Amino acid sequence: PQTPDPKPPRPIRVVVAKAGMDGHDRGAKVVARLLRDAGFEVIYTGLYQTPQAIVNTALQEDADAVGISVLSAAHRHIFAETARLMKERGMDDVVLMAGGIIPPPDVQRLKDLGVDGVFLPGASGNDIVDWLRQAVAERRSAKLGE
Repeated sequence: PQTPDPKPPRPIRVVVAKAGMDGHDRGAKVVARLLRDAGFEVIYTGLYQTPQAIVNTALQEDADAVGISVLSAAHRHIFAETARLMKERGMDDVVLMAGGIIPPPDVQRLKDLGVDGVFLPGASGNDIVDWLRQAVAERRSAKLGE
């Protein structure tokens, strides 16, 4: 008979942040609660975070994923800077996801910058949870395969 894995994988740890000067955090809080209810470990940073503060939190918390909500028009700058800092700090195994008001033509631009997933208003909670589980599982196995 097979012996059980002595150390089951820890829950997926996600940093959820509101970046920039946008003070509307209802969507970020809804996603944070949704992820928590689905068994994720969630660290919510609160409002007015800079890319540097978000990346520092993700490093300190050993996050598997970072989710940033942006409702202002600063999404390109915020995600470009966040992706750059994550790459600079060797966080290739951390999933980066975007949510909020993002014009459809900018979705591919964000992905080109290094954003792994983009969720617009009306995205289903189940889709977010399923996508995030899959994306983190892929990163974890890629890291093990190194």
